[in-house]
Amino acid sequence: MTSCMRKEMLEAPAAIARQADRQNARFAELGARMRHTDPHALITVARGSSDHASAYLAYLTMLRLGRLSVSLPMSLVTLYDAPLEIQGTVAVAVSQSGRSPDVVEPIKRFRAGHAQTVALVNDANSPLAQAAEWTLPLEAGPEYAVAATKSYITSLVAGARLVANWADDATLLQGLDALPQAVERGLRADWSLAVETLKNVDRIMVVGRGLTLPVAMEAALKCKEATAIQAEAFSGAEIKHGPMALIDEGYPLLIFATRGPAQASLLKLAEEMRGRGAKVLLAAPNDVNERDLTLPVAPVPELDPIVAVSAFYPMVEELARARGFDPDQPKHLNKVTMTR
Repeated sequence: MTSCMRKEMLEAPAAIARQADRQNARFAELGARMRHTDPHALITVARGSSDHASAYLAYLTMLRLGRLSVSLPMSLVTLYDAPLEIQGTVAVAVSQSGRSPDVVEPIKRFRAGHAQTVALVNDANSPLAQAAEWTLPLEAGPEYAVAATKSYITSLVAGARLVANWADDATLLQGLDALPQAVERGLRADWSLAVETLKNVDRIMVVGRGLTLPVAMEAALKCKEATAIQAEAFSGAEIKHGPMALIDEGYPLLIFATRGPAQASLLKLAEEMRGRGAKVLLAAPNDVNERDLTLPVAPVPELDPIVAVSAFYPMVEELARARGFDPDQPKHLNKVTMTR
């Protein structure tokens, strides 16, 4: 029987196309507004998978626009009532449900403080959508599986769409137009080796760097919630700053090495970890001969992380079942987490 999690992840290409069809004009309008108002910094407001999508948005914002970006520790607003100076900034909240108070309240505060406020949210009728000045629906459609998949993918896409329109970046905009086909290829990638390698492990490091670090963070979260594997995400630049002490014979590592400036260092790390006896799963495009798992590529390298997580999701759903878990019913978890 097909799980709800698998059914929903396979809907991602259609959801991306739907987001483009229904929201492109609104993103273009917001992009023009951002170029006019020229905010000096980006603040992201999110938790869980949405925070990982926000980290990708932050990387792209700094890379393409040169604006500093920070992830808001929401408790500064909801618990400490910190006197934050927010004028001249843009605050972007990312959420599937738009109902958690610790996401909604900062956006209310920032809007009252004359920051620009944007909600990238799947539920266009949610409290978050009502709180923000600009609401851009993810257009993922209903998502019932506790483990978010298509809403995470559409959150990544919405972040890239925001940056592309803000920067008026024709290359990135054209890449987004062709992205549904690339994500479809990602969803069909054969990662059965990873299932076989990981079905009996109890721990794993998931490694990325730069634009792939948010995908490593998301993959580690999904390993925890869907498969009960103790997973930790690290930047490839940080492995030697302490985590190296944990790696012994047979220690499993999943390394995302997409195209771009970070790839060479990740390939070198994979080689070094194999030399130490680690059980390395190197995910890379098909021009990397030493890869273990193939990553289809996106129309432009900056979008490769979206295709990479699309390849990962079917594997982790299959891995959950191989380990005897129901991927639709992670232990102790609910679809909407109401934190403050």
